[in-house]
Amino acid sequence: MPEAKTLGLFGGAFDPPHRGHVELLRQAKEKLGLDDAIVLVAADPGHKHVDTPAAVRLRLARSAFPNERVVLDDHARTVDMLRAHPEWRDAVFLVGADEFSDFAAWKEPDEVLRLVRLGVATRPGFPRAQLDAVLRRLDHPERVAFFELDPMPVASRDLRSLLETGAEVNSDIPEETLAIIRDEGLYTR
Repeated sequence: MPEAKTLGLFGGAFDPPHRGHVELLRQAKEKLGLDDAIVLVAADPGHKHVDTPAAVRLRLARSAFPNERVVLDDHARTVDMLRAHPEWRDAVFLVGADEFSDFAAWKEPDEVLRLVRLGVATRPGFPRAQLDAVLRRLDHPERVAFFELDPMPVASRDLRSLLETGAEVNSDIPEETLAIIRDEGLYTR
């Protein structure tokens, strides 16, 4: 019988996708031993407002992750998406430490952990006590694995502001993704 492959699920708004996203997935594959990954572009994220249409963000994400399967996630909440995809059971759902800090406030966090494991990307200097406080509130903290990322101080929110002003962002956004943004005049006033 062939050995089961470990699947990673990486969801987000990707508004726009940037090198930090790409690096998080690359390091998760390496450090957590993921064999495959699916990038899930949230059509209508339940936790934040997004102005850029889902189809545009999906196209940008596909350009940023050319070697991965990139799909649109029509579910506002992670647990609902996981219930709709039983074939992804026991995958590793990737989040950053900031997102994990709010994990107890997610819809049915213990059910999320029953369906998948979590891979939490931390960065140097992030307060471990903050992460441990979340772990203590979970029924199955053993289903959470942490891995440290090299510092990459880049956020989609900041990049949108920089793009609006015409500032240089070449080092922060993958080349093909930036070409689409410029060709289509995205993130301009």
